[in-house]
Amino acid sequence: MKNSSERPASKDLRPLKEALPFLLKYKMRLAFAISFLLIAAGAALGMPIAFRAVIDYGFSSGQAESIDKYFLYLFVLAGVFAIFAALRFYTVMWIGERVVADIRNAVYANVITLCPSFYETTRTGEVLSRLTTDTTLVQTVFGAGMSIAVRSAVMLAGAFLMLFVTSPKLTTLLFLLIPVVVFPVMVYGKRVRRLSRSSQDRVADLGGIADESLNSIHIVQAYNLETLLSSKFSTFVETAFQTARQRILLSSILSASMVLIAFGAIVCVLWIGAREVIAGEMSTGTLGQFLLYATIVAGTTMALGEVWSDVQRAAGAMERLLELITAMPSVQTVKNPEQFGQSKGNLDIRNLSFSYPSRLEQFALKDFSLNIKAGETVALVGPSGAGKSTVFQLLMRFYDPQQGEIIYDDVNIRSASLSDVRQRIGIVPQNTVLFAESVLENIRLGRPEASDEEVINAAKIAIAHDFICELPDQYNTYLGEKGARLSGGQQQRLAIARAILKNPPVLLLDEATSSLDAQSELLVQEALEHLMRDRTTIVIAHRLATVKKADRIIVLSKGQIIDEGRHADLIKKEGLYAQLARLQFDREVPIAALDLVEEIEAI
Repeated sequence: MKNSSERPASKDLRPLKEALPFLLKYKMRLAFAISFLLIAAGAALGMPIAFRAVIDYGFSSGQAESIDKYFLYLFVLAGVFAIFAALRFYTVMWIGERVVADIRNAVYANVITLCPSFYETTRTGEVLSRLTTDTTLVQTVFGAGMSIAVRSAVMLAGAFLMLFVTSPKLTTLLFLLIPVVVFPVMVYGKRVRRLSRSSQDRVADLGGIADESLNSIHIVQAYNLETLLSSKFSTFVETAFQTARQRILLSSILSASMVLIAFGAIVCVLWIGAREVIAGEMSTGTLGQFLLYATIVAGTTMALGEVWSDVQRAAGAMERLLELITAMPSVQTVKNPEQFGQSKGNLDIRNLSFSYPSRLEQFALKDFSLNIKAGETVALVGPSGAGKSTVFQLLMRFYDPQQGEIIYDDVNIRSASLSDVRQRIGIVPQNTVLFAESVLENIRLGRPEASDEEVINAAKIAIAHDFICELPDQYNTYLGEKGARLSGGQQQRLAIARAILKNPPVLLLDEATSSLDAQSELLVQEALEHLMRDRTTIVIAHRLATVKKADRIIVLSKGQIIDEGRHADLIKKEGLYAQLARLQFDREVPIAALDLVEEIEAI
């Protein structure tokens, strides 16, 4: 999907038509809304007739009882209009809010399934902007906008009909002036829509920049980037403002033109009508009735013009939302997925070749093969970019390889359900992901249906129970965004507890202790030993101490296996791993030093 700055603007209102299925789900309420609208419109259109009767018959009779009767008619009509207009407004606004809520749900439900490749080219901030700003614009149309538009359209049609009944001659003159009123709408409406779409895209850019900087606030402040990023953000804000200013200016010109032309046409027609009253060809009440209907026509025309401007903006917003609703994940479950038997944890990776969608010319893995038996612990080591994390991405089926296959317990994972594959694999990432929830709910994510007792038991196995009990509200303590209230070691132990609760046959450990202090590392290592027991485990580690106990160590470089064996065997080979081991044990250099070793060897 293209970013906002790369995407051409649509030239029609088809995106809003695509929203009709969301609207038609509530046909019964729509029927009620239309019924209320017709009754309210009938009462409003009856008022000018009652007003004419007051002038032509009430005043001319000279009797108070006659005037009282006609004013009573006016009051009753006003009461009916007020009641049913309120019912119409409530019903239509309810529909608008419900439709937008459904659209938000549809957008989120789809974007949450999109693969990581989607987010390689789309900023998270832009997605959030569409979920908030764009849905608000759509809400304007399907809520108040739809209410005003439908009411105005019915009133306009009814007023025109009554105008013709009141005075065919004056109405014909008014009809002849309609093209003059419609012309500016047609000319300026398209330009307003283009500017509206551009304005929404600029706001989305702002969201993307803000999201990136705020999610990296520690780096921003550590490198004193506040002034630089504020200046950059200010530049984007000014661009968004200038785009919005152009849209507002054009909308203002459009509104002023419509008011001037519409009322100019009415004044012209009334001037002719006034001369007919003087000539005795029309009664004063009839001219008053015509004036009221003409005022309704002018008012509803202006209202439709304003709504049309909102419709132009909403069409652009709906177009952007539809891109998210219709976006398809690059990795999908086949129609008739193959079922897994009893989970053992055997993995057979055969001849994998893979390039990330954003870097197709560069192989992340090439002709990669690895067979892992159930219960075996395998460690992956290698420099940054060697392909270690890519192996994890493919095992979790976040991506599909361009070549090769992964067999899990005799089932090709491409032939199985995505949820079944991921249900059988647990992961403890290097950067723990915690949500702005309580401790209890964060651990329970491993198995949402688990009881409180099961969650607490998992925390005890992960050696997390003691520090949790010291928190202000223990397991009900709110952790804040990304678990900001916990240390790195505490966050890792919660992630381990989550994996223990999930109880998967296969476990992926992604550098789980690389950034911890010695004391935290010991606690996490002890928790990991509990977690790894009787499971197929693949470990990525920067510290050799983490992988010394592995059944096999796989040394990777540039997406290929260059060596494998146990720690002692690899040391004897005097290869790259042995050089790395000497560097690390002599100087406490992490495995990342493989980059340096390879550069030295190349020289």
